Amino acid sequence: MLTIENTKLKATFNELGAELTSLIQLETGKEIMWSGNPDFWGGISPVLFPTVGALKNDQYIFECKTYELPRHGFARRRTFDLKNSSDNEVIFELKSDEESLKIYPFEFSLEIKYTLTENKLTVSYQVKNLSEKAMYFSLGAHPGFAIDTKNGLNYSDYEIAFSDDDKLEIHPLIDNLISSPTQTIELHDKVLPLSYELFAKDALVMTNMKSRKLILRNHKNRQKVIFSFSNFPYFGIWAAKNADFVCLEPWQGIADLENHNQELTDKFGILKLEENEDWKADWALEIE
Repeated sequence: MLTIENTKLKATFNELGAELTSLIQLETGKEIMWSGNPDFWGGISPVLFPTVGALKNDQYIFECKTYELPRHGFARRRTFDLKNSSDNEVIFELKSDEESLKIYPFEFSLEIKYTLTENKLTVSYQVKNLSEKAMYFSLGAHPGFAIDTKNGLNYSDYEIAFSDDDKLEIHPLIDNLISSPTQTIELHDKVLPLSYELFAKDALVMTNMKSRKLILRNHKNRQKVIFSFSNFPYFGIWAAKNADFVCLEPWQGIADLENHNQELTDKFGILKLEENEDWKADWALEIE
């Protein structure tokens, strides 16, 4: 485990998956992140790469060859190298190797940088194509935030406020794949109340959400986390059944559509990087 800290926040990381495992508000001692209780969901804040969500039959086709990848790709199960660290910043890197090339035929570098600035944590991603051909990939974040249900508080006391959406158009998941018909959730004053029932049929997946800033807050005591992101066009919101957390997930890419032909180059939301090109995106938390 590796820790960085300033006067406001303390963040802890695991080199396995370069995963953020703890974010503590020092003034209150409050833990912002989900505990990773495996009885509900063992993750805390995994990176999803080189695919987001499930592939149809856990397979994709590239240049007439079939490959297998698990749901959300392989990066979260790989140990990253520590590239650089200081008191308030750390950079991890994962590079392609002999094993990754067997299941993902592209040479790449993935850097994840975590930076603390006052009461804000910024998470930045950079993907570089090191292949001598075009590279196809997706990347997503999957941070889970603790919902405090102690001291008279309930899960339903929490809500998510959206900066620019009056309604959410949801793509239902069927057997982990994206179905074509959508459903609409109307928001009152741009606010989505949380409830355990909200995630009874899996994640809320959105491909046209306008908001780039969300506020996770408790309407009783006004505790809040301000979540912002850039260069991620898609978004997911999820929690495990009856678990006291919620995930806010900015994505570049989504699970396969039900009728997808499994060709990687035809996958909805897939990004193409030419030789030596790179791609960057980020998300941030402000704790108030």
